[in-house]
Amino acid sequence: MMLPRRQDYGKRRSDGVRSGSVINFRSAGSPGSVRRSSALLPSVLTFLVIVASGGLLLMIEKGMLNSVETPSPRGSARRLELIGETRKYGADGADVDSQILQEIRNRTIRTMCSQKNMPHSVWSLSPLQRKTVLQHILVNDEYRFLYCYVPKVACSNWKRVLKVLSGALESVDVNIKMDHRSDLLFLSSLKPEEIRYRLKHYFKFMFVREPMERLLSAYRNKFGEIESYQKKYGAEIVKRYRKGRAKDASVTGDDVTFGEFVRYLLDEDVERMNEHWMPIYNLCQPCAVSYNFIGSYEQLGRDSEYVLQRIGAPPFVHFPERQTWYKPVTTQTLHYYLCTLPQKLLRELLPKYILDFSLFAYPLPNTTTEHCRH
Repeated sequence: MMLPRRQDYGKRRSDGVRSGSVINFRSAGSPGSVRRSSALLPSVLTFLVIVASGGLLLMIEKGMLNSVETPSPRGSARRLELIGETRKYGADGADVDSQILQEIRNRTIRTMCSQKNMPHSVWSLSPLQRKTVLQHILVNDEYRFLYCYVPKVACSNWKRVLKVLSGALESVDVNIKMDHRSDLLFLSSLKPEEIRYRLKHYFKFMFVREPMERLLSAYRNKFGEIESYQKKYGAEIVKRYRKGRAKDASVTGDDVTFGEFVRYLLDEDVERMNEHWMPIYNLCQPCAVSYNFIGSYEQLGRDSEYVLQRIGAPPFVHFPERQTWYKPVTTQTLHYYLCTLPQKLLRELLPKYILDFSLFAYPLPNTTTEHCRH
C-alpha cells in the first residue's frame, strides 16, 4: 500500500531550518517553569564541570589547547532566558530539564567545533571519514530530512519509520526482519552537488546514547546472540587476548568476556571500527554536519515524536514501541560490567569515546572503589 504524499507540507515544515544550529527553540516559558528549572542549575553546573573535564582530556592529548580561544563571558540574563525556554511539544518540568540539556549540548558542540583544527564541512574530512558519515546519513526527499543512524541507538526503528514514509512498508508495526539496506536512500549514493543541496536545505537529525551503555549493548547483542559476529570478531578476539588459545582451531568466539572485548577496542583505530562500536562522533561527524536536532536514547519516545512533528509526518506514523524480547541495559547492569573491568582498561578506553561524552553532555562513569562496592 502506497502512502499518501505530503511533499508540499513536508517542504513547508523544513524551509525554516536555521543553518548551523543544533536545534531551534521557541520561548514559551512561564514563571512556574523558571521556578522548577532553577532547582536544576546546581546539578547542571556540576554536570558541566564533569563534561568539560572530559573534553579537556582529549584536547590535551591532541594538543588542541594551543589554538583554543577563551569564549567571551556570558551574563546571567541569558541563563534566565534559557531557563524560561521550553520545547514546543511540552512545558512540564521534565521538558524544561531536557531543554537545558539540549542547550548544553548545543553550546558544547558550537564551542568545540569552532576550533581551527576541527572539520567544518564534510568536504574537509578525510576520504575515509567522509565515506563513513555519508554512508550513515539516510535521505527522505519527500519530507526533506536527513537522518544519521547510529547502531544501538534505536536505528532499526527509525529505519522502519523511513520505509513507512517512503511507502516501502505499510506500517512500523509490521512484524518482519529489518533489512538495513533495501528501500533506503543513503547520502553516499548521491552526486556531490546533490549532497551539498540536501546538507544545506534539509532538516538534519541524529540520536545519541550514553557511550558505555551503547558499548555494552553492542557487546551483549553481537557476542551473545549473533553467530556471524562470534565467528568474525569473537574467535579472533579470544585467540588474540586469551592465553593459550592463539592457535586453537576449536575457538567459536561465543564466550568473549567484556574485558577481552575492551582490550580489542584499545587496539582498534576508531575510524576503522565496526559501526556498532565506532564512536558516535566518527559515525555522524557533528562538527562537519550542522544537525538541527540531536535526540537522545534516554528521551527516545518524546524526542522521536518531536522529530515526526517537525518533519510533518502523517498522523498515523508513530515511532515503534520497544520489542517485547528486547533486553535493555539497566543502570545496575552497566555498573556491574564497568566495576568488574580492571581500572587500567577503563582509563585507557574512555579517551577513545571522550568526544561522545563531551559533545553530547554525558558525565564520565563513576567507577571509584567506594562507588563500585555498593
